Amino acid sequence: MTGQITVGDQVPAKEPAPAPVRSGLRGHPWLTLFAVAIGVMMVTLDGTIVAVANPEISRELGASLAEVQWITNGYLLALAVSLITAGKLGDRFGHRQTFLAGIAGFAVSSAAIGLSAGVELVIGFRVAQGLFGALLMPAALGLLRATFPAEKLNMAIGIWGMVIGASTAAGPIVGGLLVEHVSWQSVFFINVPVGIVALLFGLVILVDHRAENAPRSFDVLGILLLSGGMFSLIWALIKAAEWGWGDSRTLLFLAAAVLCFGFFTFWESRVTEPLIPLGMFRSLPLSAGTVLMVLMAFAFMGGLFFVTFYLQNVHGMSPVDSGLHLLPLTGMMIIGSPLAGAAITKAGPRIPLVAGMVATAAACFGMAQLTPGTGTPAMSFWFALLGLGLAPVMVGATEVIVGNAPLELSGVAGGLQQAAMQVGGSLGTAVLGSVMASTVSSSFGDRWAAAQLPPLAPEQQELAEMGVQVGLAPVTSKTPEPVAEVITGVAHDTFVSGMSTGFTVAGAVAVLAAVVACFTKRGENAAAGAGTAHV
Repeated sequence: MTGQITVGDQVPAKEPAPAPVRSGLRGHPWLTLFAVAIGVMMVTLDGTIVAVANPEISRELGASLAEVQWITNGYLLALAVSLITAGKLGDRFGHRQTFLAGIAGFAVSSAAIGLSAGVELVIGFRVAQGLFGALLMPAALGLLRATFPAEKLNMAIGIWGMVIGASTAAGPIVGGLLVEHVSWQSVFFINVPVGIVALLFGLVILVDHRAENAPRSFDVLGILLLSGGMFSLIWALIKAAEWGWGDSRTLLFLAAAVLCFGFFTFWESRVTEPLIPLGMFRSLPLSAGTVLMVLMAFAFMGGLFFVTFYLQNVHGMSPVDSGLHLLPLTGMMIIGSPLAGAAITKAGPRIPLVAGMVATAAACFGMAQLTPGTGTPAMSFWFALLGLGLAPVMVGATEVIVGNAPLELSGVAGGLQQAAMQVGGSLGTAVLGSVMASTVSSSFGDRWAAAQLPPLAPEQQELAEMGVQVGLAPVTSKTPEPVAEVITGVAHDTFVSGMSTGFTVAGAVAVLAAVVACFTKRGENAAAGAGTAHV
């Protein structure tokens, strides 16, 4: 976004002047793309590499399911809440400065996680990672827009998308290798040398760019209200399984979320420079596209959270093997993205988006049928179908959201797209985690008794259920082998039952997303805003 935004008599902000043609290394378009791609690769890689490390972190640090969720949710929530604010920071202070600050902060936070001795510190520094990652994403896109001429910007964004897809695919493999052969800490330490390289390239190559009429104030109250609402909502969802949905504490946090969001909407309609201009949502396709991104990420990230536990703890795979088994998913996202782009260019976004979410729903319902004995071919088929279904949504989001936003609000729309995806992922992980916890709590005791195993004391059953929620059987080296086999069968059947319920919920959400996709259409401002698309 460039310039100031008002809600009264609005005067569209001036577009930034075209970047001057530069020679040499500094400011060279393709070298700029290379420099920012290194930084974004670090952030994107971190998004999937940590999922493979979660089981090992859980075992070594003794983390509960809720704490493991916060390792993911803390990062996603911090990233989501900060994206639009970070974009305004770039507009005011320069995208080069915010990008370099994001690189340095992300690398330092990663090192701090690797040195952490407790799960609380891991969660805290993951939140810091999310905040610095939020500085990176809008700043990197702002640098590309300022550096590339309009006729080459789309090509640059296409390469940008390939880097993101490749990083996403490499995450489970690299993470698996590091966890298996080094340690879970190395998953975070690897960001340090990558960050140093990105920082050095950035210092040498990147040119400062500041938008004309940059905002001179920040919507501090809006930031606080949105952050408070998001925190209250996610915390209520995560703790609902422990407290109970009807517990006063759960209801209190849900009520706080509603109040924060309500006051946020009221304030945004009156503040001079709002965090999110509400006038954007007068566009039905833009609103539908935003909701679609939330629902897609809900189904994808929420389901993926349990897949690593299923592969490693139920099937007994190593981290590397689990990463390889996820390759059909991320690989089909890479293959499907250019195909989806061609289809969207030719037919518009509506049909590909609906078809993509239908395929995603089919994959979720298919994965709901997985059992402890399901073989690799069946798993790979459903993973590949999920990746193929997600590709059109990832590619089409720019046209649906950014293309339907006014040109002067295209930066905010790009941040909104990223924020919607991150919030959806955080919500999906929290909600489906609650589904898993509720299923285990309601069925584990009955399955244990049906297997004619010795009764457990309440404290023992509570501890056992915590392990079962991540696919771990409550057995020790002293447990007789025949008894251990029975206990393991009960634990795995209970976990898979909870995962099946979770994927069924994810499939229903994907069906709803397919309905929402019917309201999308090609961006009314796509041609005018071709040079401002954010992905």
